[in-house]
Amino acid sequence: MRMSDEEYFRSCVAKERHLAQLLGHHNIEECYESAGTLWENTQALPKWTRNWNACGPLMTKYDVTINYGKDPEHGGFVTAGSIVTHFSDHPTKDRAVMYAVVKAVIFFLEHNKAGKSK
Repeated sequence: MRMSDEEYFRSCVAKERHLAQLLGHHNIEECYESAGTLWENTQALPKWTRNWNACGPLMTKYDVTINYGKDPEHGGFVTAGSIVTHFSDHPTKDRAVMYAVVKAVIFFLEHNKAGKSK
């Protein structure tokens, strides 16, 4: 079941915040006047789940492989790395792919960091 537009928007911002933290950004804030834009000091952070100009470089930097498929229960889906994301859970196919890429990079960074600490 797809979440409301507001819940979806907040989940995108939460994924972007999580990614920003993993990428080493600190003091991340979301100002009331610019809802949905995360800031570090006076620098706006990329909207990775909502803008191809921000998401595209993640794909190439982290070698995220994208594959598309069909599922009789959920319709289409995208696989980004080891992350599977169903199109039916997102407003558009583009948004689903960007969300999947961000989740794949988060997964990579969390597991890469865990591997380095051993």
